[in-house]
Order: sequence, then structure tokens, then C-alpha cells
Amino acid sequence: MTETRSSDCAEAQRRVPRRWKQIDPSRRGVVLAWVAFTLTFGGARLVTWLIQVDTSNLGDVSAGGVHLHHYLWGIVLLAGVAIFGLVDRTPKARAWMGLALGVALALIVDEAALLITLEDVYWQSEGWPSVALAIIVIGIVGTGLVLTRSRSGNNGGSGNSDG
Repeated sequence: MTETRSSDCAEAQRRVPRRWKQIDPSRRGVVLAWVAFTLTFGGARLVTWLIQVDTSNLGDVSAGGVHLHHYLWGIVLLAGVAIFGLVDRTPKARAWMGLALGVALALIVDEAALLITLEDVYWQSEGWPSVALAIIVIGIVGTGLVLTRSRSGNNGGSGNSDG
């Protein structure tokens, strides 16, 4: 009985990708995009809150007296990912592009309400659709990653270390 439990435990541990190499190289970019999106969205909300409450000596980024919203940096980064994707499609490049894509999309989605209303409603009730959209993206992509992961014992990992 004890042997059966320990073998079941060992099998369960093999199915859950706990290490980078256990994630199929073709999925690493998507996994990194999801993680980067989640962390960047939270980080952007934190930094903008710190700017608003003015406790950490942070300030807005401006050029010529014009406030540069962080969706601008997301668009620039997204364009860079697209251009780089036309040049290099190796598994390692896809992982890096996934990371950059997640950051770029989070910066854009965080200010979706601004882009929809064309008014700076970040901290107003009209700004909550950005938060709702981000939570929906995090939930749907995270669920999709869990539901579509490989069910084989090695999780599709080829031992390839170039990612």
C-alpha cells in the first residue's frame, strides 16, 4: 500500500512541470507571456498608485510637458516583438518574445479604459474595465495553459536547453 502511494506521488510530481526544462519548448513563450503579463500588470498598478499617493518620490514620465502614458511603451515594445518575430523564430527567441509580449500587452491593457474613453479615467470608476479585462486575460490564458498542457509523463520536455 505504501509503495502504491509513493509511486502515485512520484507520477503526479512528474506530470506537474516544476522546472523550466519540463515545459515543452513550443509553449515556453506563451507561459512566459502569461507570467510577464500578470507581473507587469500588477507592477504597473503599484507604480501608478505610488505616483498618485506621492510617497515614493516617483513621478510621471513626460516629454515637452506632455504626460507619456505607459500604453505608449507597450505599443513600442509590441512593435519590437513583431519585428523581431519576423527575423528569429528559434525556441529561445520565442521565449524572449513571449516575455516581451506579456509585458507589452499588460502595459496596453492596463490603460484600456483610457484608450476606449479617450479620457484619463485610470483611478475613476470608468477605469475599472482595464482591471476587469486584465483579470479576464489572466484567468482565461492561465486556464488554457493548464487545460492544454501535455498529459504525458515527460510533459513534452525534450531536454533541450536552448530556451
